[in-house]
Amino acid sequence: MHVALAGNIGAGKTSLTRILAQHYKWEPLFEEVIDNPYLDDFYDHMERWSFNLQIYFLNSRFRQLLEISHLNKHVIQDRTIYEDAHIFAPNLHSMGLLNHRDFENYKSLFELMESTIKAPDLLIYLRNGIPNLVDKIHKRGREYENTISIEYLSRLNERYEAWISTYDKGKVLIIDADALDFVENQEDRSVVLEKVEAEINGLF
Repeated sequence: MHVALAGNIGAGKTSLTRILAQHYKWEPLFEEVIDNPYLDDFYDHMERWSFNLQIYFLNSRFRQLLEISHLNKHVIQDRTIYEDAHIFAPNLHSMGLLNHRDFENYKSLFELMESTIKAPDLLIYLRNGIPNLVDKIHKRGREYENTISIEYLSRLNERYEAWISTYDKGKVLIIDADALDFVENQEDRSVVLEKVEAEINGLF
């Protein structure tokens, strides 16, 4: 079984990935942040490094999906390949930070990859308001994220909401992360686990 977490920057994907992996003894696959050679440069000069960063993430996510297809175990994935293609890359293009030629090249590569992959059995979307995202981004204190603007987060949130409203590749569970602190509050964590349990019951 393949379960994947989706959500904006600071949504709580990595934290919930760890919680679900520990609770269900699933294999966690995390987004490559620490070893990403483009992130610092991207946030310093988005227009110069947008294409490089998006290709890096696309490659990384595709490799994870190939790994998942060969693993004989249940997997929980931190962020999906669809978010790169339907949210981050189009957002950079619309902001003029990813030129049309590079964007079309990127889309063509994604479409080729998508034709060979299987969607997650369950997609968990962590819905957050901007104040909550900003608070969590500041709390985790990643230096390269200090320059992320509220406008950028807002644009991404709008795209996330539009994307999730039309997602039809499998089961979807939407969790209101503004109302549930599943990291610090044990009762809230139990609520989230119950919601996930109800969704995966028919997947095993």
